[in-house]
Amino acid sequence: FGSSSAQEEIMSDAVGGLDGVEADAGAAVTPDVVGDAGALGPAVGVESAAAADKIYSAANIAKLTSYSWNIFRYIGDYLHLFGVFALLATLYKNKSCQGISRSTQILYFCVFASRYLDLVDHSQTAYLVFFKLTYIITSIIVLVIFAKLDKTYERQKDTCSLAVLFIPCATAAVLMANEYSVLEMLWSFSQFLEGFAMVPQYIFCYRDRGAKDIGVSLYVVSLGGYRVFYAANWIYKKVQMPAYSDIQSWTGGIIEISFFTDYLLSRFTGASLLRSMVLKVDEKINEFQDKVEMKVLGSSRSARAGAGDCESELRQRRGGRSQELEDSTPIDV
Repeated sequence: FGSSSAQEEIMSDAVGGLDGVEADAGAAVTPDVVGDAGALGPAVGVESAAAADKIYSAANIAKLTSYSWNIFRYIGDYLHLFGVFALLATLYKNKSCQGISRSTQILYFCVFASRYLDLVDHSQTAYLVFFKLTYIITSIIVLVIFAKLDKTYERQKDTCSLAVLFIPCATAAVLMANEYSVLEMLWSFSQFLEGFAMVPQYIFCYRDRGAKDIGVSLYVVSLGGYRVFYAANWIYKKVQMPAYSDIQSWTGGIIEISFFTDYLLSRFTGASLLRSMVLKVDEKINEFQDKVEMKVLGSSRSARAGAGDCESELRQRRGGRSQELEDSTPIDV
């Protein structure tokens, strides 16, 4: 669902209404045909050439659509779906948000909400509708779970600044969109943003190196692996159709796969090329934010989080002392 632009999806749906014309369009449209049409007169030539270009474009879209449904895409789709349900199962089993970055869940909700607005724009296959609605609904469910289990959320490890990710992605979307329509710019924004969606989770894992929850590991590996198979899907389409280009998806994919590869190295070998850099950048950004908040608000996010952690720890201690007193009180039989 990340490999076809909003424009491509709309055009591929429209191709189905050409009553089979696109099947032979590539053979029908040649330079000789267009040249002969031009020889009949300016008006006829322009109209015929425009009609030929339209049919030829439809044929290319139909061809690209057929190549889009390949084994790499299917594996990527179902791996993504598995990762989502692994996350939900982990939250349900643990009755806790420990080990999970809320920032990553917010980013994914924004990715799905901005990318899948085409659901109300044109009709689509049941396969696409099912996956798109599933991703939107489950992302909302996860955020609701975080709200319900807020006391178990580890804020001190989820330190990635969302503003630092949103602003560059929104800027890139405006500058690199294929056309200046709302759907296309939101689609481009979602592609760039997805490239960084797992970064807060990776930072969380870097700060939580002692964690061994298999559910969290399955979730992270599934979400990273799905993009690897989508990259294979893009390569396959490029090989089959050299003219195929999707810069927004490729850029987001390369960024995400780079971070995922470094996470795997760090997780399974202890070596990491990006871990130290990512954590240092994250710390500098948080220090800058704290200074700005102190000047503007008189308090900083880290100070408020620290106060909250102290209050939570104090409540736990008080609860433990109360329990000890209850246990030590003699009971009359």
